[in-house]
Amino acid sequence: MFDLIRHKTASSKADLLSGITVALALVPEAVAFAFVAGVEPMVGLYAAFIMGLITALIGGRPGMISGATGAMAVVMVALVAEHGVQYLFAAVVLAGLIQVLAGVFKLGKFIRIVPYPVMIGFVNGLAIVIFLAQLGQFKAPDANGVLQWLQGNQMYLMLGLVALTMFIIHFLPKLTSAIPSSLAAILTVTAIVVGFDLDTRTVLDFLKSMSGDETATIAGNLPTFNIPSVPFNLETLMIIAPYSAILAAVGLIESLLTLTVIDEMTESRGKGNKECVGQGVANITSGFFGAMGGCAMIGQSMININSGGRGRLSGITAALALLAFILFGSSFIEMIPLAALVGVMFMVVLGTFEWASFKVMRKVPLHDAFVIILVTTVTVFTDLAFAVFVGVIVSALVFAWEHAKHINVQIEEDANGWKVYKLNGPLFFGSVSNFLELFDAKKDSADVIVDFQNSRVADHSALEAIDTLAERYVSTGKRLHLRHLSGDCKQLLNKAGDLVEVNLIEDPHYHIADDKLDS
Repeated sequence: MFDLIRHKTASSKADLLSGITVALALVPEAVAFAFVAGVEPMVGLYAAFIMGLITALIGGRPGMISGATGAMAVVMVALVAEHGVQYLFAAVVLAGLIQVLAGVFKLGKFIRIVPYPVMIGFVNGLAIVIFLAQLGQFKAPDANGVLQWLQGNQMYLMLGLVALTMFIIHFLPKLTSAIPSSLAAILTVTAIVVGFDLDTRTVLDFLKSMSGDETATIAGNLPTFNIPSVPFNLETLMIIAPYSAILAAVGLIESLLTLTVIDEMTESRGKGNKECVGQGVANITSGFFGAMGGCAMIGQSMININSGGRGRLSGITAALALLAFILFGSSFIEMIPLAALVGVMFMVVLGTFEWASFKVMRKVPLHDAFVIILVTTVTVFTDLAFAVFVGVIVSALVFAWEHAKHINVQIEEDANGWKVYKLNGPLFFGSVSNFLELFDAKKDSADVIVDFQNSRVADHSALEAIDTLAERYVSTGKRLHLRHLSGDCKQLLNKAGDLVEVNLIEDPHYHIADDKLDS
């Protein structure tokens, strides 16, 4: 996944040039995601500018790029279709507030529970999604406005320009690192297309085909402050709250996972909770300035990192350059061939996909290989957030199943003639059945000790299992002692109180003894 990283150190020049490269690639993606959400192109472009600028200024991961994303756009489309774009702006503001609260309450740390196989599946799935998204650029509308695959010379020209872009990006760093190879490739291919008047689709053609408007342009004005025009009542809150919660969750999951990937690429560490706040503030601002909001973009972040962008200046430059394109340079950006941007994104795909996972899957446990494939597949066919949830849940269930089988006992007899069960392995919801099967209340001595020196009581199910075991011994007139409980286990039992000791009150002959000798 990280073999294509060529710039190991940060510099202002690299940040500036990589930021410009990112801005060029942001334009068609922001427009495309705006159409996915069912809003005007400028709503997506404003989101790319606002999200990129604010997260670059106050976010927790320098070098990471944020903007309008497909993962959030697919959530927005139903709200826009049913209630209109003003409700979307209100939902984005509320989503931002939720994200800020997540950062304030330090929920960003929970990204640590995402297992590495899920991370591999995440980046592999996103690489495939990015690749599939570029295939649409190999289509053009026919006379009836229906997209069809390019034919003949147009297809050959498109493929040739894409290959040339990828060739430049790959080989230029071997000659010089004075200019990011992606930026050089875009400028070179654009110059060739304009200089030889080649008939290939450009950013302007893409914009026209997406909007169906021959006068379409990315030219615009500065975004202006507007409070969303929605009724401020409970009914509005009930409409937007479900969408806001999903948007906030999707945005944070994608952002924090992207942060983790960038951390590994740059061998540094971002601040998850600070990124939550940064994403939240950016989305709140987006909602008040007529933008669709968004989150971190792994594709654009990869372009930035591969082009040498490491500091906050790279993200700031990308956002300001994008705004400059909207205000002053639309005519220049609109002439960029789509083939050049597709070539850049194809190189991102090559750099993002974890090719080593094919080798890894033959060496890791079967369930980890299954999780990698599962998360990759779910990411491609559904969405990122759902894929991560599925991966974490499956990994947790597998973990519970494997550890449930590890519980066992060593049986001894002490000087008093009491039978001692030395328990090994954690006692939790997955292992309670096996735990209860280890004891034979009818054949055991009058006093039985369960030694927890090599075990621990983990949850409510474990407490219930101990209670059930004690009842079995009480029913045969015997006593159960618990020994060598760890401090947290004792605290758990004390906190449970009546849950475990309820039968002590109802039945004076029922004893659960916490044997503190030798503890």
